[in-house]
Amino acid sequence: MAELAEQAGSVEARLTDALLATGKLDPVNAERAQRSSLRSNERYDRILVRLGLVSERDVAATFAKVLGHPLVEPESYPQAPLFEERISPAFLKAHGVLPLNADGKVLRLAMVDPLDDYAMRAIALNTGLRVVPCVAVPAELEQHLERLCGAGRTAITEIAGAAAGDEDSLDGDVEKLRDLASEAPVIRLVNLLIARAVEARASDIHIEPFENRLRVRFRIDGVLREEEAPPARFRAAIISRVKIMANLDIAERRLPQDGRIKLAVRGREIDLRVSTTPVMHGESVVLRILDRSGVTLDFAALGFDGEGLAQLTGLLRRPNGILLVTGPTGSGKTTTLYAALQLLNEIERKILTVEDPVEYQMEGVNQIQVKRQIGLTFASVLRAILRQDPDVIMIGEIRDLETAQIAVQAALTGHLVISTLHTNSAASTMTRLLDMGVERFLVASTVIGVVAQRLVRRLCPACRVAYPAVEALGDSATVRSGVHTLYRPGGCARCNGTGYHGRSVVFELLPMAPGVRRAVLDGADEDTLHGQAAAEGMRSLYSDALVKAAAGVTSLDEVLRVTREA
Repeated sequence: MAELAEQAGSVEARLTDALLATGKLDPVNAERAQRSSLRSNERYDRILVRLGLVSERDVAATFAKVLGHPLVEPESYPQAPLFEERISPAFLKAHGVLPLNADGKVLRLAMVDPLDDYAMRAIALNTGLRVVPCVAVPAELEQHLERLCGAGRTAITEIAGAAAGDEDSLDGDVEKLRDLASEAPVIRLVNLLIARAVEARASDIHIEPFENRLRVRFRIDGVLREEEAPPARFRAAIISRVKIMANLDIAERRLPQDGRIKLAVRGREIDLRVSTTPVMHGESVVLRILDRSGVTLDFAALGFDGEGLAQLTGLLRRPNGILLVTGPTGSGKTTTLYAALQLLNEIERKILTVEDPVEYQMEGVNQIQVKRQIGLTFASVLRAILRQDPDVIMIGEIRDLETAQIAVQAALTGHLVISTLHTNSAASTMTRLLDMGVERFLVASTVIGVVAQRLVRRLCPACRVAYPAVEALGDSATVRSGVHTLYRPGGCARCNGTGYHGRSVVFELLPMAPGVRRAVLDGADEDTLHGQAAAEGMRSLYSDALVKAAAGVTSLDEVLRVTREA
């Protein structure tokens, strides 16, 4: 026992050193985790994950490096269980292990805890093979254990089966509902739904009550997918649990409510924006997942490239003017604004933002949260911050004439203003500002550029399939576009059989060139403005998307889906 404790201590020290060296952990948090580990007698690596200091994958990868074991990749898991007649599913789940493959007299074993010598010896004894440990990411191993050894009972059905009674009959009893929502099975169900959504890279969780069932859907890469849901009898308790976590009033079911949850999931700090609204059979709940660790605030990584990116960074270096990012809800506008702030965030500049809500906290940027209930609106905050001597002002969204007028005033007095607007194209942004009531000459003199963007799903690079473009475009369109090869989705373990993994921006950038400025002053309509911008070199949304399709970034189906109405 003393030898094992000494070995664990040595590995802990090496793990800490490796995490510090790679910047995954800082000394203050390392000391915090060590104190917590000593106090609770819980494993150090598990404390790191539970406190959200290091992600599960980073801990697993560092463990593999420190111990000299391979890290299990998602595609390495078997399609069918191995040695199921010799090793019980209960043992595999209890010890967090799963046989990967047997080659001759060697068995590769995926392990959540590569220091679990008992599990290795037990499996070696049962199979008669030499066991080679491989380090597994816990979430991935649990997912494959459930797939291979679930026998029809998934984690959700197991948890639901552990709770008795007709919970749905408590709909009208707030106190009993509050008690039920605080009990272990309901807490575990909600935590499991959130963890699964984060593992699946979902941006939103939709919990929707219907007469005879509860529907749960995740929005993954912009597309909703239905997931396994708890039984309908849990709908009131689950919705109440979410409301308790978000500090909402569980007794109020007649009015919409908004809240926020902050928690650590699989070692990652996650913010959830919660929205509830009354529907026919209860309350519909949507949780927007803001995973700061999963966001790369870099234009190239987001999908901006070529001459358009050079023009955009040039506009951001201008000392004054208004730069607008437009598109429908969920098109990545806010992320683009944060990437712009990241580029501009230098010691020589004072940056102030007015947001509702503040989605990501940025070091060195003064961020202000709008609070309408106390009169802290976009317009009132903007008036105040003009006296704060800012160089750059970011407005979360221009929603009304008053906000637009103050943005114009700020641009005229030497500030760079960046903001978003809900329009379908870059050219329609000009007409939208005019419809709001901004004077035509002010639009022409203050707006320096407009970015219109959409998000397309990225093809999985491991399974995309190339085919001749002529099959989809025809002879004449292929010749005109100069595109000869396109790609379609395949489907593999890495992308869960969808053929897509992640999303990329497609965009059009309309700079306020002389011809466009004259067209605005002359009262030109949207089509004329678009034509003039194209004549001055603007690449349209469709053209940019087609370039990305030709490069294998996305598929033609995605191009048509997001640009058909643009």
